[in-house]
Amino acid sequence: MISYLTLVTDKVKKHFQKVMRQEEVSEIWFEYEGTPLKWHYPIGLLFDLHASNTALPWSITVHFKNFPEKDLLHCHSKDVIEAHFMACIKEADALKHKSQVINEMQKKDHKQLWMGLQNDKFEQFWAINRKLMEYPPEDSGFRYIPFRIYQAATERPFIQKLFRPIASGGQLHTLGDLLKDVCPSAITPEDGEMKTQVMIHGIEPMLETPIQWLSEHMSYPDNFLHISIIPQPTD
Repeated sequence: MISYLTLVTDKVKKHFQKVMRQEEVSEIWFEYEGTPLKWHYPIGLLFDLHASNTALPWSITVHFKNFPEKDLLHCHSKDVIEAHFMACIKEADALKHKSQVINEMQKKDHKQLWMGLQNDKFEQFWAINRKLMEYPPEDSGFRYIPFRIYQAATERPFIQKLFRPIASGGQLHTLGDLLKDVCPSAITPEDGEMKTQVMIHGIEPMLETPIQWLSEHMSYPDNFLHISIIPQPTD
């Protein structure tokens, strides 16, 4: 769930290409109940946004033609995914450490992050990524929290802004504080009844959870907290 669709579907492509004429195959893309799935979003985020109240395994549709140009970016190779992934890592470190950690790493360290994710080797990935999750003890946390908030009920892109993990008075900011500041509609009940759920990695964290703790322990491999705001299930 932390990887990308276009990384984990080689077997799917091979399976279908055996029974299709080559001229029928153009760029592969995926869809769930009429919604094209953005390959540059992690799989877990896509599931939270579009299918979090459905049973597993998740059934999605594979397409080989009629690529939806208006909805999806092209992904011609794994190099494109790697470039996107590393751009996110660098942006997150710019927020957390003014890019000091990622800039001190060598090219082989960057490659180890990517290969660890691509090959599902956690120890290989974490040996490098743990450095990106550290901060000086006198700071009590990161400079800013790398986060993106996605709203299932809107077509707008994600919300992202500068947000510090520690308030000016020294107290820890919580997930509730972040949402109150950035997306208050997510936690303000309508008519006294909550209409939305806040999801990260398929769970609904307590709003009292310190945002620094969430950033350290529930960020995706790209070092961002991907937070989904979805409608409450009706059943």
